[in-house]
Amino acid sequence: MFADFCKIYIKAGNGGNGAVSFHREKYVAAGGPDGGDGGKGGDIVFVVDDNLNTLIDFKYTRKFVAKNGENGGTKKCFGKSSDSTVIKVPRGTLIKDADSGRLIKDMSDNEPYICAKGGRGGWGNSHFATPTRQCPQFAKPGTPGEEYNLILELKLLADVGLLGFPNVGKSTLLSVVSAARPKIANYHFTTLIPNLGVVRLEEAMSFVMADIPGLIEGAGEGVGLGHAFLRHVDRCRLLLHIVDISGSEGRDPLEDIVAINRELEIYSPTLAERPQIIVANKCDIFMDEAAIERVKAYAAENGCDFFAISAATNEGVKALLYAVWNKLKELPPVEVYESEPPVFEEIAPDEGYAMEITETDDVYMVEGKWLLRLISSINFSDYESLQYFQKVLRNSGLFDKLEEMGISEGDTVSIYNVEFEYIR
Repeated sequence: MFADFCKIYIKAGNGGNGAVSFHREKYVAAGGPDGGDGGKGGDIVFVVDDNLNTLIDFKYTRKFVAKNGENGGTKKCFGKSSDSTVIKVPRGTLIKDADSGRLIKDMSDNEPYICAKGGRGGWGNSHFATPTRQCPQFAKPGTPGEEYNLILELKLLADVGLLGFPNVGKSTLLSVVSAARPKIANYHFTTLIPNLGVVRLEEAMSFVMADIPGLIEGAGEGVGLGHAFLRHVDRCRLLLHIVDISGSEGRDPLEDIVAINRELEIYSPTLAERPQIIVANKCDIFMDEAAIERVKAYAAENGCDFFAISAATNEGVKALLYAVWNKLKELPPVEVYESEPPVFEEIAPDEGYAMEITETDDVYMVEGKWLLRLISSINFSDYESLQYFQKVLRNSGLFDKLEEMGISEGDTVSIYNVEFEYIR
């Protein structure tokens, strides 16, 4: 079964909590705090697996949750960090945010991608010992791991895409020029899923060809099978527009070409402008010279190369493949989509800035669900992101509440795993 679209939920592990403990040993007076830090929660990592060509596994497993980090121990022992949860996807899979539609990552390279980061472990009480606070009775909890609802969308990585109405010989051509063995039969919609094949001409001369299930009129608006698979030609650098020149299906070849190009324009104007080679197939059945001349004239008028072939008998196929190779050398590489940066949104304006502030030995610990979302969206190494962080805290009324509680300049403000000194 072929699947190229699915929705999943991922949740990275929470960080372990810091420990509150004190060193107790015979003959050691005033051992002091020795609570250890919690371990880091497991990440959710996506990797490309070239042995996969469908997202069917995600139809049955839709929830991926990494393990939490272990809590800190006594004697300043760190809790164990959890291993990452690895999710394997086919090459060409797009990872999108299901809520905003933002493209997070195009899995077209070989680099693993950390999509959800595990929570950081909380500090043990040994970190909070000072000359004036020698017995801290508190530690920091671990931060929650990131969680997302995602859309996975597979867009095949192919250099050449085969387009055309059903039963014009696309699968036959793919089976002749590559090792792919798609189902071939003399009825419409024999091909129900996209097929990939590697075409090898000579040493160091090869390219990937994709057979897209046959389009019909209205495909750009969702009619037939074509709309479901048009996404797979989005990346193709070159389109081979196959047409039945013999008219064995009772259709006019030129009208077929115009109709398919109209559907491409409806689906994506950018795709409609992609370079095309028009291929008149089934020349072995019937050679209608008038039809060939009309298609040739259309190809010349629209700047397309034209080839007449018979995929069944291999006539003209070799010349076509070399023309495809020469054309590909002039075209840019297969497109890899750029990730879209997250857009800062005002955090929790509707539900309110509910927060809880506790003060212990001049450390003001602030908690609130909206603060967790805020921290997960901030890049603390980026100046603009920090400015946004300060703006949200100011607008939330946090600083006003701290002033009401009597905070002094230089006191520590702790928001989960983020600490800073308060400055008026």
